[in-house]
Amino acid sequence: MENFIYKKSAEITALSASIHEFSYKKHAHEEYAIGVTLRGIQHYHLEGSLQLSYPQGVMLFNPEQAHDGMAHDETGLDYVMLYIKPEMLLEALETKDMVRFPAPVVYDHRLEQRIVKLAQAILGEKEEALCSELFLSLTDGLTQTNFTKDPANESSRISKAKEIIHASLEKGLKLEEISQELGLSKYQFIRLFKTHTGISPYQYYLNGKIERAKQMIEKSGDIYSAVADCGFVDLTHLNKHFKCVYGTTAFEYKSYVHGGHIELI
Repeated sequence: MENFIYKKSAEITALSASIHEFSYKKHAHEEYAIGVTLRGIQHYHLEGSLQLSYPQGVMLFNPEQAHDGMAHDETGLDYVMLYIKPEMLLEALETKDMVRFPAPVVYDHRLEQRIVKLAQAILGEKEEALCSELFLSLTDGLTQTNFTKDPANESSRISKAKEIIHASLEKGLKLEEISQELGLSKYQFIRLFKTHTGISPYQYYLNGKIERAKQMIEKSGDIYSAVADCGFVDLTHLNKHFKCVYGTTAFEYKSYVHGGHIELI
């Protein structure tokens, strides 16, 4: 049985997931993603390397770090995950410089417990003030992590390409226009983008559309506006792509963030 529950409080999204046969398509999030494996083994590829998170493993994803995900074996997998906007984390850490987690999986009991407590509070719909306090406690625990300053390892061309893609989510992906803007051939651009980000320009574009639809659903609950404004053919089209990234359809996600939850069998 596949089970996904999403809740949001204090501008943080929490996910409780139980999966067996489901696998996430390769994707990336705009937020920092911090989670704990509760049961089973989380199996995923990150920047070309296989990662395994065993029970009590703390998983740390940097923004726009492409990855997939699945249960390692037939016993399945239970885990919780927190999605935190970069500006929120940097404010709590009292730094203006973008930071990166140096290791994808760590085993730190105190940090694990703080993540689980915050996830449980959000999923249990506790008061927002309590969730904010638990978030600060979590970031205090993260200060012991040896962050690395973001070396801006993406070239200025890739940063500009991302800006252009985000500005044209409704209009469609025009590879020729972007490559001309960057002074590259279309195929040079595709190769360079995938080398730096781990995903193709089209995958990045599609992820951006899905993320924008998710934000619109969270804000207004108007799923059909999300379909139209994000350039999807219809709700079925959005649901198909949404599920590959979030494990649930856009329609089901709306029920999570605006009350209730659904079990997927």
